[in-house]
Amino acid sequence: MTDLVLIGMYALLAGAVVASAGALVLRLLHKHSIAVHVGVLLVVTVAAVAAGVATVAQAMFLSAHDLQVVLLTVAAAAAVSLVVGVAFGRRLAAAAVWSAEARERERRLEAGRRELVAWVSHDLRTPLAGLRAMAEALQDSVVTDAATVADYHRRIRVETDRMTHLVDDLFELSRINAGALRLTLSRVSLAEIVSDALAATAPLAATRQVRVIAAQTGWPTVLASEPELARVLTNLLVNSVRYTPPDGSVHIEGGHDHGAAWLAVSDTCGGIPEDDLPRVFDVAFRGERSRTPAPAGTGGGGLGLAIVRGLVEAHGGRVGVGNTGTGCRFIVHLPG
Repeated sequence: MTDLVLIGMYALLAGAVVASAGALVLRLLHKHSIAVHVGVLLVVTVAAVAAGVATVAQAMFLSAHDLQVVLLTVAAAAAVSLVVGVAFGRRLAAAAVWSAEARERERRLEAGRRELVAWVSHDLRTPLAGLRAMAEALQDSVVTDAATVADYHRRIRVETDRMTHLVDDLFELSRINAGALRLTLSRVSLAEIVSDALAATAPLAATRQVRVIAAQTGWPTVLASEPELARVLTNLLVNSVRYTPPDGSVHIEGGHDHGAAWLAVSDTCGGIPEDDLPRVFDVAFRGERSRTPAPAGTGGGGLGLAIVRGLVEAHGGRVGVGNTGTGCRFIVHLPG
């Protein structure tokens, strides 16, 4: 019994020395990745077992041949343990990182949903209150002169159209997020899409006194769904016109690049803070803090660029934004 206790103490002492060294190494590597920590833990565990066996073997005064057999056996077992441990450790580390990223992504999505509900509630409550007040005024004959009545009717129509656009954007965004968007692909000329988008944006540009200038040539043909692609460009143009100050300009151009088509919309909005650039395509992000604020009644619901990203990605493309000298530049890449 005394020999067994002594052997156990030798093994514990050897393992404690290795464990102390491992704890010091882990402390020094505290800023490294999970995979590194898992690898160190595996090495420390195997080394502690090997140290305990080697120490006990030495204490038992084994013959040189028997000692070699014991050490060879321990080394082989340690090698197998390390290989298997590292393989599973990497998978565990990857799973942990993926889980953390999934939680962070879910947290951002939940924050975006709450922000969206807040924005939509605000954007619907304000015009609805105005519509109700004007409707009651008309119903109770508070206003009777023809000019005021006509003005009330016009404002009711404008607010109704704005709310209709907001509801349409919500529906489109819900289709994108639910994976219910179905594209009907065909060969589409970007020149025609640009022409239609310019016509749709002309009234807003005239109101804002912003010049919209499109390149005359160089427009490629792409495989895309025409309605969705038209909405992408229209949303980009409307967004740039809204945030460009009077007497500013918005430029549209396109072309081919390494077998892919690209479309760019540049404006003179004054630029976007670098910290806000990653959030530009988030739901309900408007960025009035950075860009020239849109006049009352012309702002969107903060969904236009989120819809742009969803529609572009549905086409297998990508969209990005960057600052230029006087504003920012949105660029869409689509498969050729």
